[in-house]
Amino acid sequence: MIRIPFLDSHTGGEPTRLIPSLPFDLGAGSVAEKLSRLKRDHDRLRRTVLLEPRGSEVLVGAYLVPPGDSTCQFGVIFFNNVGYLGMCGHGTIGLIASLAYLGRVAPGTLRVETPVGVVEATLHKNEAGEYPNRVSVKNIPAYRHLTHIPIAIDGKIIHGDVAWGGNWFFLVHDHGMDVDMQNLEALTDFAWRVREQLTANGISGASGAEIDHVELFAESNEADSKSFVLCPGKAYDRSPCGTGTSAKLACLYADGKLKAGQVWKQQSVVGSIFEGSVQLDGDRIIPTISGEAWVMSEGTLLVDERDPFGAGI
Repeated sequence: MIRIPFLDSHTGGEPTRLIPSLPFDLGAGSVAEKLSRLKRDHDRLRRTVLLEPRGSEVLVGAYLVPPGDSTCQFGVIFFNNVGYLGMCGHGTIGLIASLAYLGRVAPGTLRVETPVGVVEATLHKNEAGEYPNRVSVKNIPAYRHLTHIPIAIDGKIIHGDVAWGGNWFFLVHDHGMDVDMQNLEALTDFAWRVREQLTANGISGASGAEIDHVELFAESNEADSKSFVLCPGKAYDRSPCGTGTSAKLACLYADGKLKAGQVWKQQSVVGSIFEGSVQLDGDRIIPTISGEAWVMSEGTLLVDERDPFGAGI
């Protein structure tokens, strides 16, 4: 019987499944190099941890790994039902809150190495005495790659920006869809067809990178903006999406609609809110995203070697 300890949290409704230790050695080097070995030799574990019957398509996983960068306290590799993520904002918030619950970190700022660079996560003190669960993530630099790109969906021309926030996004405002929980099926179908059309039209991120997230924006009464985010595995993000909000902030700053230090509140389709802002490092836009995570469950996944679905469905 294989045993895999885990700790589940959610950040704004989006779950993160933390695997605190791996049952194999990924060797020395950067977290990006560790990810390459993980993909090549150990992808079965990702499928076991996240796919049915032990997981679901909405789960995002986080492997805690030793950092290659000596200035970092932790390294992390994020993954989902179809593969691996460069960075994950909600997942980083969930990771740090989970480590706080486990007593492994105290309030303060930590450096975390991801496959796409180092982020800084600040765990805020909880005055009430419980484990602290509010985290601010100073992300890698974000930027807009392409502006106001037209594509045709159902004979209608819509427009979007291609932007990087740790993952590649297509950000759309003139979609005409109702961003609401009652409209999830239609939003999912529309966003997936947008992604398919991007591929068909050869529209990509820098160096031909696939745009695997689509974000549809709308007005909100409780925040500066509301969004529906479709993730690579065709599940929608329950949180406002940390890397998606980072991409949005970069576009807002590029358009002169957001000043350095100004707080932007981004609401998810389920109603949860992240607070975001940007600062400048030379000509680079550095976003910071703040939110809360809640530990939900802890335990051990069991995989019988005889189980025909031990590697997921």
